[in-house]
Amino acid sequence: MGTDIRVHEVYAGRVLQGAGARDLVPDETERLGARRVLVVAAPSSAGTARDLADRLGERYAGTFGRPAQHTPVEVTADALDLAREVRADALVAIGGGSAIGLGKALAVRTGMPQVAVPTTYAGSEATPVLGETESGVKTTRRDPALAPGTVVYDPELTLTMPRGLTLTSALNALAHAVEALWDARASAATRAFGIEAADGILTALPVALDHPADVDARSRLQEAAWLAGACLAQARMGLHHQLAHALGGTFGLPHAELHALLLPYVMRFNLPAAPDTASRLARVVNGDPTPAVAALAALHDGPTTLEALGVPRAELRAVAERVAADPYPNPRPVTADAVEELLLAAW
Repeated sequence: MGTDIRVHEVYAGRVLQGAGARDLVPDETERLGARRVLVVAAPSSAGTARDLADRLGERYAGTFGRPAQHTPVEVTADALDLAREVRADALVAIGGGSAIGLGKALAVRTGMPQVAVPTTYAGSEATPVLGETESGVKTTRRDPALAPGTVVYDPELTLTMPRGLTLTSALNALAHAVEALWDARASAATRAFGIEAADGILTALPVALDHPADVDARSRLQEAAWLAGACLAQARMGLHHQLAHALGGTFGLPHAELHALLLPYVMRFNLPAAPDTASRLARVVNGDPTPAVAALAALHDGPTTLEALGVPRAELRAVAERVAADPYPNPRPVTADAVEELLLAAW
């Protein structure tokens, strides 16, 4: 097939969106014919998980409450043991990327249908992609069986997100959209999703940061995260995601913070080689997009440099060489020297 042929695949899925949508989760599991529902929930979603357990009644089978970042295979093994023990035949994952990722890992190993209830802007629920970690090495797999059949977006579940996570999670979603925009093989639909996602995030994020209880802003961010996740499902990820995977897997770094920190540096590196993306984003922010994103990233109260995240300066060259040896598709050629320079700036 010619390299200029674009392919757009749509994943079968049902999306429920709106304040109070979480109350419909039991109906969704019933629609799937579930008799024994396992709930996977991050500790921050324990209250929501208890409410769901009550609503499920006799169809509630149990809760696994220890999902971990980067989906370590040993945690998945523990959750599988519980799923077998309680004879689960469907699962509901509530939380951020860690809970959604564990739900996918269980679904693909057991064939159980899954309902995803995201509480951050990670976007993982909209993708057939799973990153898993074994012995400190993160590998990514793509399989239609990984995509949740039902996703429930309830903005009320994001109202208690800490300010820092609201910021870093939304910038993580923005990274998915931006990388889709500069993928030369992205379809028209994916580019449309990408620019609408970027518009939603860059418009609603400042409002949500200033007014955390603004349900409309939270709803817009959730909608944008969904579209950004749909971009991640379709487009080839470039240097930004490769760096996030290389650094995150090697040093066990927090996913959203790392994405938020890296994004302005990768935009500065790539946008001169992606003029169409640069002009589209410039229309969204009415100016140069890189400083606009950098200004948002700088609002974070937590770590805003690789040094502050605990990455040793001496390791940057090795990461740069590893990335350059097997680069993801990227608008600008990737060399070890150029990547090291980018990483040093971010350090």
